[in-house]
Amino acid sequence: SVPGVSLKIKPVRADVTSLVPIAAGTALVLVTYVTPMATLTATVAGLGAGVAAGPWLLNSMSVGLAAGLLAAGVVGDNVGRRRVYLAGLVAMAIGAVACGVAWEAVGFVAGRVLEGVGGTAVLACGLAILANDFTEPRRRTHATAVWGTSVGLGITVGAVLSAAVGAAHWRGPYLAVAAVALVLLWPSLTRIGESRAAGRRRLDGGGLGLFASAMILLVCALTLGRNGIHLTSVVLGAAGLLALIGFGVVETRVRDPLVEPKLLRHNRFRAATIGSFVLGAGVIATVSFVPTLAQTGLRAGIWPASLLVVVWSGTSVVTAFLSRLVRHPMTGPVPIAVALVVVAAGQALGFGVTTESSPWRLVPSLFVAGVATGLLNALLGREAVASVHADRAAMGSGANNTARYFGAAVGITSFVVVATHVGDDLAAGWNVAIAVSAAISLVGAGAVALAGRAPRHPRH
Repeated sequence: SVPGVSLKIKPVRADVTSLVPIAAGTALVLVTYVTPMATLTATVAGLGAGVAAGPWLLNSMSVGLAAGLLAAGVVGDNVGRRRVYLAGLVAMAIGAVACGVAWEAVGFVAGRVLEGVGGTAVLACGLAILANDFTEPRRRTHATAVWGTSVGLGITVGAVLSAAVGAAHWRGPYLAVAAVALVLLWPSLTRIGESRAAGRRRLDGGGLGLFASAMILLVCALTLGRNGIHLTSVVLGAAGLLALIGFGVVETRVRDPLVEPKLLRHNRFRAATIGSFVLGAGVIATVSFVPTLAQTGLRAGIWPASLLVVVWSGTSVVTAFLSRLVRHPMTGPVPIAVALVVVAAGQALGFGVTTESSPWRLVPSLFVAGVATGLLNALLGREAVASVHADRAAMGSGANNTARYFGAAVGITSFVVVATHVGDDLAAGWNVAIAVSAAISLVGAGAVALAGRAPRHPRH
């Protein structure tokens, strides 16, 4: 925690049975996140949309996630984390229903954005509730390991569900998500205790508006950028950067900033934030393209394409769950940097694919990357709340997850552009893109190590 800051929390009810419903809610967000990946072609056809609509259908949930994660954390700390968490489940259910009954692309995109907004409350406040309920170090290690496990489990279930329902029934998973979100309301009401910051802070509305605008504009610019760089994407990107700069200026001038500028001087906060961004921009972007490579470049069916994702996510589930058994505490930037190096090694194993390759050629690459990803899911969840003072836990979780999903938006766009515009075929483009992505993971590991170095104190 940050020295000199009060760690007082105002618990309304202490109830550590919160772990199971929060793990289930977190998994549901990730199920929702990956649902369109394997059924995108069928979804575009079912909505009567053009090919250009594909990136928007795939990336629209990222708009809601990037824009709302930090806000959900701040509001949760102020008004009650359970209250915001429950509102998130309701929003996810409504958004999923909108997707499941949509008959045109605009309605579907609106539903996905709402799912993203709901997911922000579940992710940001769920992890903060666990930090409040599990304060003893070993019990917190166990809880955050289970939370990290639920991230991989959600991706695994989402990939299998998409393949199981098949292209002809692409609406089914969205209606299933809505039903599960509503079912989770009861255990969340009865097993999660309310908690909030001991001292209520004034909500920085100006900073919040600027940050949300910056994230929306930048994600929209990246989504348009998948079809090539043109004037609209450049204007949106420039406007997003200006809004982000404005947010930085506002945060240094208001009494209660959304993100306290001094946190950027905290080595664990910097390392965790960079680590989450690199995880999204590197391996998450790589795996997001695997179904496209398998189906389009290697002529595989929907099941092999989905099962390849399961190799990565399923391995991450096992690693995250087993990480709680490690006796030596894994804290700080060094384990994050080492795990990112292993991610890069796993990605490198995926280099050298040709159009004649079997899709199973990617299994060793996805397995190695999955081992490191599971460890990162557990580590980054714990560092997100350990690097801020306790009454700002939801803000810390929101900031860390914002970095992850914005990194994914950047990485996925970059990967798609390189893979589809370089080389004579998709396999050749994949080889260049995965080399770039592995380099991002490796450079990111170095950045985490540097950012995580404790500041030197001058000798007196």
